[in-house]
Amino acid sequence: MTSDITERAWTPGQDGSWDLATSYRLCESFVAGQVLADLADHDDRIAVLTADLKFSNRTRDFELRHPDRFVNTGICEQNMVSMAAGMATCGYVPYVATFASFIGLLCAEQIRTDLAYPNLPVRIIAHHTGISLGFYGTSHHATEDIGITRSIANLTVLGPADAVSLGEALRQTVDVEGPVYFRIGRGRDEDVYGRTGARFEFGRLTTLREGTDAAIVATGVTLAPALRAAEELAREGVSVAVVDAHTLRPFDAEGLCELASRVPRILVAEEHNVYTGLASACADALVDGGVGGVRLHRLGLPVDEYALIGPPTRLYEHYDLDTAGIVRRMRNLLA
Repeated sequence: MTSDITERAWTPGQDGSWDLATSYRLCESFVAGQVLADLADHDDRIAVLTADLKFSNRTRDFELRHPDRFVNTGICEQNMVSMAAGMATCGYVPYVATFASFIGLLCAEQIRTDLAYPNLPVRIIAHHTGISLGFYGTSHHATEDIGITRSIANLTVLGPADAVSLGEALRQTVDVEGPVYFRIGRGRDEDVYGRTGARFEFGRLTTLREGTDAAIVATGVTLAPALRAAEELAREGVSVAVVDAHTLRPFDAEGLCELASRVPRILVAEEHNVYTGLASACADALVDGGVGGVRLHRLGLPVDEYALIGPPTRLYEHYDLDTAGIVRRMRNLLA
């Protein structure tokens, strides 16, 4: 089932009943509805569409303030993308929001043909990426969407890690030419930018922590555990830089090559297949930039393997995408 009621499956109440209101409040890093509502106060072009998930992704926040520019299309994601394309030809800047497995995979043809080919300013909010809908299984896992979207001409791709970076990503791309794909988590993402004071800049790698022995390049849900892993390794005398690759396309190849000139080892952590995603973007940048002497390790979902089914936190642990797993992989890389 792919409707708002799925949110109830996340937070049972003390009496065993499903508490939609509590679950909604827990999605505190889903700030897109609020940010877009703020932007729409001064920009009549902005509209929001969702496929029956306005509570799960909190686009309800936008509907409450701008009901005349909010459309719940029901469970018809492909039609929603095509509707947004039509709205864009009439002067709107539509934001469409639904599960990443549906919009990034099911709607790949509509994204390519209806949005990217005519280069229309439709913005795609793909939430619950990777394996964050763990129990729902393969049909709801999105571990190939970076590879798909990065290969589509005219399409900008971003992977914000928390509420601060998502808000900045939305604000800084309102007037970007062509369609934009925002790859975001499940709404319970830890604060990273607010804690570190880092500054989000569209199109550039963001360094959250300096280091000289190695670097972790992360995106999305892997950024917070990467930072904690670096802090743990620092207590062992290992200096590890942490870099957020939030802009996946256009990728900051120059910034990556500059990082590689300062550290001998790079671990790339992503909630995605280890091929065609962030690690592949990094490998391409290093090869094309003629950078040698750097050892790159890929950490993500194994190639030719579909993710297991289970609670997201247990899946992150299983695939070494938690703090302990990243520490373990970095120790192996440094050995």
